[in-house]
Amino acid sequence: MHEESTGQQPNPESEPRSGPEPRIYVASLSDYNAGRLHGAWIDAWQTPEEMQLDIDDMLADAPRADAEEWAIHDYDDFDAIELREHEPLQHVAWYAGQLREHGSAFAGWFAATGYDPEDGLDFTDVFEGEWPSLEAYVAAYLEDTGLDALLDEAIPGELRAYVQVDIDALARDLQLGGDLITVNTRDGRTWIYRAT
Repeated sequence: MHEESTGQQPNPESEPRSGPEPRIYVASLSDYNAGRLHGAWIDAWQTPEEMQLDIDDMLADAPRADAEEWAIHDYDDFDAIELREHEPLQHVAWYAGQLREHGSAFAGWFAATGYDPEDGLDFTDVFEGEWPSLEAYVAAYLEDTGLDALLDEAIPGELRAYVQVDIDALARDLQLGGDLITVNTRDGRTWIYRAT
């Protein structure tokens, strides 16, 4: 949605919001090159077409009559995702939609992988959740497979205590082998993603 252009860049911290509300500050390049700041904060979770309409409105209100080109000069609530000045609006909308739906877990995955939005991957297909550690994830995975029950059946009771899966080694191998990607959270937990 188009916001009134004031000639000064608004402070994104001055507006109370709950949850991620990614937005971009788009500036008129002809005004910028003439030493004048003219732009608007635009909600980034809109469609690319809606964002372009807001940009067109901003350019139409520009002090310079030749205002046609624009660039992203700032952004807010994109977590670890860094936008370029001329980031395609399709990418901006996709990032914003994923952040609003999945939060920081998406941003962590994107920063770790450098994923190309053009590939059209569904984030839920790769995200394995937040875990206390990679080892905790691997232990739960092994439990779900029923491996312990198989070992109980196959190995005589007096030997069973000596036959264990080395969870630490398996976790390390899954990560080093490229099967899993991990990102440590600020609170000491781990986001786990399957490699694509």
